[in-house]
Amino acid sequence: MTEVNDDTANQLKQELSGLFKYVQRIRQEIASIHHPEHEEHQLLKMADQLDAIVTSTEKATNTIMETVELNEGLSAKLREKVTDPAALALIDEMSKNNMDVFEACSFQDLTGQRVSKILKSIRYVEDRVSSLMEIWGKQALLEEKTIGEEKKTEDESLLSGPQLEGKGISQDEIDKLFD
Repeated sequence: MTEVNDDTANQLKQELSGLFKYVQRIRQEIASIHHPEHEEHQLLKMADQLDAIVTSTEKATNTIMETVELNEGLSAKLREKVTDPAALALIDEMSKNNMDVFEACSFQDLTGQRVSKILKSIRYVEDRVSSLMEIWGKQALLEEKTIGEEKKTEDESLLSGPQLEGKGISQDEIDKLFD
């Protein structure tokens, strides 16, 4: 058996201490992400927000494309009634602009694909966090200090930003405040 000198023993203690501190930090991070007392899991909130972005973008894109289609129909009707070559050239230019809008709206599909990749990664991380939570146990995480838990000011606690569908205060409730 190899004899361990004082330098090697000290180095081993330092490495072991560093590893212990690292594991403690991981536990704190996991507790911050999904603390059992918190109403919602942070990763799930993130996934919900990304889903909401995709849905909102898709709705806006559909509205834009439907409006452009309606304008194209109106341009066609106008073209039938106009004989002036300069006016017809303007109608052609409007039609070209409409096609540019259609092309620009194709970003929504690419955005949806990219967000789907991000969501897949978030769900993967969430699965790993859940597995670690099962290993450490709910009680251990309840006792763990969480990282980044800062007290909000009174004003900050009132601000929630854009709300997901079905959450937050409705426009009717806001309007009633002004009646």
